[in-house]
Amino acid sequence: MSQPKNTTTQATALTNHDRKPIHIPGSIQPHGVLLALSTQLEILQVSNNTQAYLGKEPKDLLGKPLSYLLEAQQVEAVKQCLVKKIGSTNAFKVLINTSYGEQDFDAIAHRTEEAVILELEPTDSKSEVSFLGFHALAGEAIAKMQSTSNLIEFLHLVAEEVQKIIGFDRVMVYQFDESEAGSVVAEVKREDLSPYLGLHYPATDIPAQARELYTRCFLRFLPDLTAEPVQLVPTQNPTTHQHLDLSYSVLRSFDWCCAEYHQNMGVKALLVISLIQEQKLWGLISCHHQTPKYISYEVRKMCEFLGQIVSSELAHKISSSEWDYKVKLKSLQSEFLESISQADNFIDALIKPEIRLLDFVSASGAAVCLDNEINLVGTTPNIDEVRALIEWADTQVTDNLFSTDSLPKLYPEALIFKDTASGLLLLRISKVRRYYILWFRPEVIQTVHWAGNPQESIKAEQDGSYTLSPRKSFEQWQETVRLTSLPWKGCELESAIALSNAIVGIVLSKADELAKINLELERSNQELASFAYAASHDLKEPLRGIYNFSTVLLEDYAQVLDDDGIECLQTVVSLSVRMETLINALLRLSQLGQAHLREQATDLNELLNQVINVFHASRQGSGLVDIHIPRPLPTIQCDRVLVNEVFSNLLSNAFKYNDKAEQWVEIGYLDEGLGTRDWGQGDKENTQSPIPNPQSPIFYIRDNGIGIPQHHLETIFRLFKRLHSQEKYGGGAGAGLAIVKKIVELHNGQIWVESTVGVGSIFYFTLE
Repeated sequence: MSQPKNTTTQATALTNHDRKPIHIPGSIQPHGVLLALSTQLEILQVSNNTQAYLGKEPKDLLGKPLSYLLEAQQVEAVKQCLVKKIGSTNAFKVLINTSYGEQDFDAIAHRTEEAVILELEPTDSKSEVSFLGFHALAGEAIAKMQSTSNLIEFLHLVAEEVQKIIGFDRVMVYQFDESEAGSVVAEVKREDLSPYLGLHYPATDIPAQARELYTRCFLRFLPDLTAEPVQLVPTQNPTTHQHLDLSYSVLRSFDWCCAEYHQNMGVKALLVISLIQEQKLWGLISCHHQTPKYISYEVRKMCEFLGQIVSSELAHKISSSEWDYKVKLKSLQSEFLESISQADNFIDALIKPEIRLLDFVSASGAAVCLDNEINLVGTTPNIDEVRALIEWADTQVTDNLFSTDSLPKLYPEALIFKDTASGLLLLRISKVRRYYILWFRPEVIQTVHWAGNPQESIKAEQDGSYTLSPRKSFEQWQETVRLTSLPWKGCELESAIALSNAIVGIVLSKADELAKINLELERSNQELASFAYAASHDLKEPLRGIYNFSTVLLEDYAQVLDDDGIECLQTVVSLSVRMETLINALLRLSQLGQAHLREQATDLNELLNQVINVFHASRQGSGLVDIHIPRPLPTIQCDRVLVNEVFSNLLSNAFKYNDKAEQWVEIGYLDEGLGTRDWGQGDKENTQSPIPNPQSPIFYIRDNGIGIPQHHLETIFRLFKRLHSQEKYGGGAGAGLAIVKKIVELHNGQIWVESTVGVGSIFYFTLE
């Protein structure tokens, strides 16, 4: 659960409080004695209460070797800390002769960067608790906690068992959320106390420094929150001239804010046990007592051990509660990714069936964006809203994976569609192209019960600054949380990352396969072109022989042949001419397949004049034709010879397939980008128009000829494809448009046609 919306003042106050060096307070709690030692175990600092516990003033101890106070065996036990890592403790019993007589102490030693710290707590016990005794105390508690797999039941048992061991008035299990706020998820208490179960606490209640110390030190004990701290003498380490680091000290004094905060709750004694999950602070076992209460070091160590057991079991309980969901996601991943890898259409594989993409992260809607193409699945904002959201993400989101359960707080425009997309999980598939998958979750209005008004912890100072101040009231305070969705779980984020990795892998695999196929196709095309050229060239010689011998028979032996024989020979001559025309067309196409463009700046007006002059010369005696050019054509980079062939073929066809008494052709170009002009031809359904580059001119040749039926628009560019018999419209091989298409494609262009039967046709083409 998120805490209340952060304000600037709250953030400032929290930052100011976190700057307080609570790990170097320069004092300890008064229920023990602290000695800071050099690496030679010389006493450098002591707490200012040694007279009360040891019968010696601080000045009598400073500068003395530790052997002045402890026996050799005990000194050796302290010395072992020098070879241990920082923070590792060495605990043992010591008996010290004081001016008041012999006194037993629990001795706890550990090493810091600059010193060895020895802490002494008086005890009535002369011997350590045996293993069997410890097992008797802790074994039953551990067995009970391990008996359940339900997380909430487990945490309640934890609170019960800890209370049995320490006898505190209240034991709570407190869980942190992603925003560092927390809530009480389990509680055992004295009957007359108000319940805290289910209440939430803002992150300001446990500042970052305190959370960091809880992560390093698994137990914190404050037996009397009303006790005055005991200062160290001297206040700074005389060797380093720095305050002593008491991060791992069991006697470290507490911050006044912490004391006042708990006293406002009626608490006089406090024990806190850390719960660590994946090396992060998952929560705390927080124990309250209404009066000061001392617990022996041995019992505290048992509680610390139980905390470690709970942390270990916690991982198992959380895993058990999430295991089924994770298994479901993993199963869905395997099925989904397999279908994507085998699909021919990437978009269809992602969104059909649509439920798989949504279940992948438990979303209510999704959008798949590939450049400007956006496909929506489930319940989502509309296309324009999604497009604007992606524009925002392009500039504001740098990570490949981004998630939020409160999109309107980051992107105010999302207020319009909060009902469908208060939660957003965004996956960027490519940093080069605009490839995104966005998942959406709707707003879920929640009522949060806080332990007192969190805003009361912010106190305004006279200088205008803000500081944290302990709240006075912890009575239930309600807040309605809006503009948030259910939070995205870690396993759902992992699922999205797995999808991204799989897509990248599939794309790379497909690219590799495509490269191999293209290489093979290129080799096959070269071989086919070479074969076509050789076959066409070699076929011409025997065909020429057939033609020549047939002609000789007709000229020299016609008198010995009857009419049927002469007709057969004439058919052979006609067919050989037809065959040569086809071979020449095939030979021309094979030559184009092996051709290399010789591009140069070409004035199309000059080129078109040559084409028209040749055309008029070839049609002498066939009547006048009207060729109209509305405006001068541009100069472009192209292969002049090949483009001449394009215009020649298209112009020839325009008049060849025309049965009007008055024939005309218009040649021009469009420079306004995509789309076609209104030619006034009526039916526009007969069109096959791809999308060319809008920055390239679109050339056209328009006629008033016989037109082309719609069902033939896709086939007219095929080799040897004729729509009429040889006897109609002057015959021909049916290769002209195939050659034109090949030349246009050599220039990385496109060609298409619009036509209406009986009205005319318009051939468009581009030359990139």
